[in-house]
Amino acid sequence: MKMAIYLDHAATTPIHPEVKKAMLPFLDEAFGNPSSIHQYGRAVRNAIDHARWQVAEGLNSEASQIIFTSGGTEADNTALIGVALACREQGKKHLITSEIEHHAVLDTCRYLEHMGFEVTYLPVDRTGMVDVEDLKSSIRPDTALISIMYGNNEVGTLQPIETIGAIAREHRVFFHTDAVQAFGIEKIDVKKLPVDLLSISSHKINGPKGAGALYVSKQVKLMPRFFGGAQERRKRAGTENVPGIVGFGKAAELAARNRDVHYREMLQLREAFLEELKEQQVTFVINGHHERFLPHILNLSFPGTDTETLLMNFDLAGVACASGSACTSGTLEVSHVLRAMHLSEEVTRSAIRFSFGRGNTEAEVRQAARITAEITGRLIHR
Repeated sequence: MKMAIYLDHAATTPIHPEVKKAMLPFLDEAFGNPSSIHQYGRAVRNAIDHARWQVAEGLNSEASQIIFTSGGTEADNTALIGVALACREQGKKHLITSEIEHHAVLDTCRYLEHMGFEVTYLPVDRTGMVDVEDLKSSIRPDTALISIMYGNNEVGTLQPIETIGAIAREHRVFFHTDAVQAFGIEKIDVKKLPVDLLSISSHKINGPKGAGALYVSKQVKLMPRFFGGAQERRKRAGTENVPGIVGFGKAAELAARNRDVHYREMLQLREAFLEELKEQQVTFVINGHHERFLPHILNLSFPGTDTETLLMNFDLAGVACASGSACTSGTLEVSHVLRAMHLSEEVTRSAIRFSFGRGNTEAEVRQAARITAEITGRLIHR
């Protein structure tokens, strides 16, 4: 593979060497089934219990409140469907979410609509922020759950989670947040934060793919989505992905330990990238909130260009970044997030997401900015 400047950490991150080291024994001699009662099983069970404690420590929760899943998507699905089905017995068949959620939430909401539930999709402003007054007015006596993401995966906007959680508590409605992009960047303390369910993922914090977790408060009754075993306290049947869970635990431990330093480093990389673009006299627009944002996600538009051509040129130049758009059936469509923010067509159709992470240096970020200047200048004046 051609060496590149990797600026797509919001999509996935490289595995940390210490995470890989922690996983290796469970790909070799520690192969037991954690449900077995003999020593092979007990050794593996102990490793899962330790990983659960590591993940719980990263959220300041109790280990018993962590359910391991196959990733953030399953965690979101489990939260929404599990709560909806449990609350339906009480006559509650209404959910509230936003128009800019990850498809793991939006598609699950559409599935629940087919099952007879009603869903309110809250609009956002031009910065990607939900209006808490809209949220308040949308709550009904039969509202079962509110699901608003912690920080957006495309533009990085941070939602007022504490305020939303307080409103949910006031109305006795369960509150779920997808914190997949925020975990490891933001300090998340579920003992202080008014959330009932929270989704996280391993491969966004330099852990392996195929592992995630759902925090579930003690007040939540959750209907399981998988059946056939007593794993995960009968909330998620199936033999556990032991290497993935062990790696996730180690990644969570490292993320918690280095969180403050990591936050500052990501902010410095973001600022260096923007500074270099300005020095190179590049015309760009920042998409998202200018004060409340995840520092590792930077969504920029370059008016006068188009996303597809930009991505092709970045790849040829050795810069790995992503689109603010989703590719569906071979047609590049405007991202549902940018569309919901009601930005101009010139902005939405020239959006690129740069996302920073472990291993990036200021030198390569500045180099990527200079490459951006060369590409955009050439495309605009061709």
